[in-house]
Amino acid sequence: MTSRPDTLSALAACAHRIRRYAVRMGDVQGQGYVGQALGYADVLAVAYGHALSLKPDNPEWEGRDRFLLSHGHYAIAHYAALIEAGVIPESELETYGSDDSRLPMSGMASYTPGMEISGGSLGQGLIIGVGMALGLKHKKNPAFVYNSMSDGELDEGSTWEAAMAAAHHRLDNLICLVDINNQQADGPSRQVLGFEPLADKWQAFGWHVQRVDGNDLPAVLNAFDTARTLEEPQPRVILCDTLMGKGVPFLEAREKNHFIRVDPPEWQLALAHLDATAPSGASNARPQGAAA
Repeated sequence: MTSRPDTLSALAACAHRIRRYAVRMGDVQGQGYVGQALGYADVLAVAYGHALSLKPDNPEWEGRDRFLLSHGHYAIAHYAALIEAGVIPESELETYGSDDSRLPMSGMASYTPGMEISGGSLGQGLIIGVGMALGLKHKKNPAFVYNSMSDGELDEGSTWEAAMAAAHHRLDNLICLVDINNQQADGPSRQVLGFEPLADKWQAFGWHVQRVDGNDLPAVLNAFDTARTLEEPQPRVILCDTLMGKGVPFLEAREKNHFIRVDPPEWQLALAHLDATAPSGASNARPQGAAA
């Protein structure tokens, strides 16, 4: 499927703003899971800037596509995408992680518009996604369910039980996104518990599999479009290899990026690095009236 240049240009600008929003939220608390947000921004830009069917002014619209943040510690990345989509006002990012904020440090559905589940107990999102996808099929609702998860969740047996169930029920309305950044709290993911050959495993479980460079926008865009238009009655997974800290060289070079703390001036330095490599014509503000 051919990518339109205007679409790619708009999505590159979207990914740039998502990265900036995440860094600005990190600056509010002086810490956070910013490395994941920087690495995953291109995937979120395609999800919220191209693929998802949403109504920003009505996050509970029944016809919406569901985006499940199984890896709840990625909330800072998800908030940035929801700001970009117009679901959350940009002004709220200044409240990130504060008392009574709608943007807690881990994703919680009871607090945040557009947050479908309270993730964080890893390995649960795909289970919930299977149930949601089944329910939508029973109601003849054509919406998609996207389950976003980390490579650390590949260690969980519940993930693979859900994968079997999804294939058994031929859930062609279920799309799983796996962020493969090879970092966990306990060390490199492949050293904690090896998961390769990953594409072969998902295929053996009955899924349609695509593996892409998650920081290559054309590849990510085409993967989403393929997953949505595939005719085979089976669930779909997109394995996204990403670079933690993408766009900020001194964060990319860190050996451990799972949770980031930097000296206060370095947050502004991170923004300067992002702006120095911003896509041509990109603005640091979301276009008025823009929505996913």
